[in-house]
Amino acid sequence: MSTAYGAGSLTRLADAVLVPPFPGRSAPRWLLQALENGLAGVTLFGPNVAGPEQLSALTAALRAAAPEPVIAIDEEGGDVTRLAHLTGSPYPGNAALGAVDDSSLTRAVYRALGADLTAVGINVNLAPSVDVNTAAGNPVIGTRAFGDCTGLVSRHAAAAVHGLQSAGVAACAKHFPGHGSTRDDTHHVLATVEGGLARVRERDLPPFVAAIAAGVAAVMPGHLRVAGLTGDLPATQSAAALEGLLRGELGFTGVIISDALEMRAVSGQGGVPSAAVRAVAAGVDLLCLGRDQDEEDYLGVRAALAAAVTAGELPAARLEEAAARVAKFRAALAAGALPGAGPGTPGLPGPGTLDGAPVPAADGGDGDGDGIGLTAARRALRVSGTPGTLTDPLVIEVAPPGNIAVGIVPWGLAP
Repeated sequence: MSTAYGAGSLTRLADAVLVPPFPGRSAPRWLLQALENGLAGVTLFGPNVAGPEQLSALTAALRAAAPEPVIAIDEEGGDVTRLAHLTGSPYPGNAALGAVDDSSLTRAVYRALGADLTAVGINVNLAPSVDVNTAAGNPVIGTRAFGDCTGLVSRHAAAAVHGLQSAGVAACAKHFPGHGSTRDDTHHVLATVEGGLARVRERDLPPFVAAIAAGVAAVMPGHLRVAGLTGDLPATQSAAALEGLLRGELGFTGVIISDALEMRAVSGQGGVPSAAVRAVAAGVDLLCLGRDQDEEDYLGVRAALAAAVTAGELPAARLEEAAARVAKFRAALAAGALPGAGPGTPGLPGPGTLDGAPVPAADGGDGDGDGIGLTAARRALRVSGTPGTLTDPLVIEVAPPGNIAVGIVPWGLAP
């Protein structure tokens, strides 16, 4: 351990890489105090959100406690929504956008979604999912993916990154090196990516390459085991995956953000604090804790990081590196200096064009970017055969079981 660190300074260094959740729709005192003392930021979930006015007040309180904290949320559109968890997202999910396969439409939808986030004070979106969903029975990705074709997913990965970051919101491509071929849910068990490293390079990595080329600010590794790369470890805890493949080979220089650390794939052995230490040691910079974690869990992770440095299990230099990268990230958010930020983005049509037709720019947060969500949903609709006159239609509602990624879905057909 570096002799420059006492217990208090190690605690502050650990705080600099944490974005914990909290219960309720207002910031508790312990959280505001932690932000004042150097906590990197927070992760918001559905229970923190009642509506735009409440959320704006909440994020303003967080910013009053610290200069430009990370305020992250998981807002993918479609089934995975926090802003609209009570009513359903006004934007179709990635599967619908992939079905249309118009990169300019994907960019416009993600730009509108980013404008909604910016309007309520959120600066980091833990999206898009750029997994190539080749396993038809995938229990966790499915319609969260743009599709099962590597080239298609790559095109839309870049478009989504451009769209979000042109609205001033940092994008985070996930779940590296690709969750689409798995048949297990990492919320419950460690999943194995099918095919080994050679297949991953061909099938799963190109969308991440496209996202990095588009200037994506962050990448989220999955709790995924890859033969020939991670051994028995998940990518989240594999230096070969993070420092070797993602940073060394793919050249990613942004922030690596962990998937939720309470997921059983990584917390099943030793608990959340131990999972946090292993993730930082492997190359993760910013640690997300899951929705149901609380102040006690946050304090446990913080203490474990400090203790690991003291015991020589986690190099102080690695924690310093992570904290410095997060500080640089926060500075870029404060300065509006994300790649692609602003109204025009090289390489894609501007916000006023969509397949050659005029499209309104995102409106800053009324919930549907001046109708772009409905436009996208209508374009994704597919009709087979010749529909007859509907006199007594049968309407079928498909209600999937709740899971940790989506939550319990409260919306649906009215009685």
